[in-house]
Amino acid sequence: MMTYDQTTVAVGDRDQWLTRYYFTRAAFSLLWVATALTAGRQSFPLAAALLIIYPAWDAAANFVDAARHGGLAGNRSQAINVAVSAVTTAAVIIALTMSMNSVLAIFGLWAIFSGLLQLGTAVRRWKTSGGQWSMILSGGQSAVAGAFFIAQAQMPEPPSIANIAGYAGLGAFYFLVSAVWLGVTQMRRR
Repeated sequence: MMTYDQTTVAVGDRDQWLTRYYFTRAAFSLLWVATALTAGRQSFPLAAALLIIYPAWDAAANFVDAARHGGLAGNRSQAINVAVSAVTTAAVIIALTMSMNSVLAIFGLWAIFSGLLQLGTAVRRWKTSGGQWSMILSGGQSAVAGAFFIAQAQMPEPPSIANIAGYAGLGAFYFLVSAVWLGVTQMRRR
């Protein structure tokens, strides 16, 4: 098993890694949104799988990124985000047996916590990596969206996966903006 330390990613490679990472996160989210708004709206089992996969993907992505940048011990906000997203995945599985309102409330709590943790990660990276202003906006927007989800979950009309797809779409947008920003910055340096 390979271990990582702070020297794993050289300063010159850090932005290249983040560019690829942000593009990957954007692509995954765009694919998730497209599937959710098409087949996911027609099939509850597929929608349920998508709702489980989304926070699980976030846990895995944060784990890989933290490992690439010195490990979980050196990246507390991402370490906590991995745990929060893993717990959310389990909570979504349970909530799916209750109601979509419960699922939306769980997503709301997750959006608040993961958004604030993403904001913390971006603030920490501000001095060493470009494109973090977009990640800061994304984290803040996520927390606001989470509060909105919790309020929506209290409504009598049951929500659908489409409620969450808009949130995922905005996340894709922010990851894409950060990736493009970093890519342009790297091109200018050359």
